Amino acid sequence: MSTAAVSVRGLVKTYDQKNAVDYLDLDVDPGTFFGFLGPNGAGKTTTIRILCGLLKPTAGTAQVAGVDVLAAPLELKRRIGILPEEFDTYVRLSGEEIVTFSGRMHGVERGEIRRRRDALFEILGLEPDDAIRPLIDYSQGMKKKVGLACALIHSPEVLFLDEPFNGVDAVTTRNIRSALEALTKRGMTIFFSSHVMDVVERLCDEIAVIHTGTLRARGTVSELRQRSGRGPDASLEDVFVDLVGGELRSSDDLDWL
Repeated sequence: MSTAAVSVRGLVKTYDQKNAVDYLDLDVDPGTFFGFLGPNGAGKTTTIRILCGLLKPTAGTAQVAGVDVLAAPLELKRRIGILPEEFDTYVRLSGEEIVTFSGRMHGVERGEIRRRRDALFEILGLEPDDAIRPLIDYSQGMKKKVGLACALIHSPEVLFLDEPFNGVDAVTTRNIRSALEALTKRGMTIFFSSHVMDVVERLCDEIAVIHTGTLRARGTVSELRQRSGRGPDASLEDVFVDLVGGELRSSDDLDWL
């Protein structure tokens, strides 16, 4: 059994005879804040769904927190937390109620749920008056806070985040970022996908870049700069574009604008 927090070998997911994930091999060490980058359609979300037991791969193997994602899906879900890009849940429940529900589903005792929930809301900046309102009245940023609290209430070993900062204001982003940094210092592994390059550069210990379902590069930001041939001051955005073969499109055809 692998000692890695996440271990993937030969992972394939095929849609309509096209590989969205194409024989991916990947290991993530425990306690790592791991960035998982790629352009739209690169296979990031598909990979995350497989690792969370939400999607069956066409081929290959994957282990998360020492659990085979295919052989033991219920045990897997006990050990992981998930904040998907779109947090769809019971919008007539309040923030307090949905986090309590999530904790009870994971077998956490009610008194402990209350203690953890209140601590999470305080750290994430969700005010008590907001916590008792139904989610249907929440802003996108408030929903993200509640979604993250749901993902953390049972103290998972590995946390999966898919675009956690989409539609989130700068203050909420800072609160969430601070909470995530504290979690990795306590030994949690975070598997993080985002298009917000400055946040990725600031948070991640190591980064993997995939394109068309295949691994193009991995390493620290400094190592990726070297891999792309960029200097030490290059932005992660420039490095990323180099690694996935992106090119600047001309706007000459838009002269009518």
